Amino acid sequence: LFLAAAYYGVHIGQVYLRFYRLQDAMRFQAQMAPTIDNAVIGRRLAATADSLLGRHPGFRIDRTGKRITIQAEYSDSVALPFFKHTFHFRPRVEAPL
Repeated sequence: LFLAAAYYGVHIGQVYLRFYRLQDAMRFQAQMAPTIDNAVIGRRLAATADSLLGRHPGFRIDRTGKRITIQAEYSDSVALPFFKHTFHFRPRVEAPL
């Protein structure tokens, strides 16, 4: 029973680990936003997403007033014995400029 829980936990945990890594990259780029433009941020995030997810979810970068908001939307699937699920994620970060 413990081995089954560990097996499922590792595979489902990888989905969330990719989400948190992508969100961390978004947070870092938001902090760097005062010194770089949106095109550079988009390229860097696309490269990070390609390495983590194997695809690029299309990032939305908005600068309004003295804040920057970066958001995306994507799905990640897990197919395990007796369990198939698609997780939907909407990472979003904000930072002052």
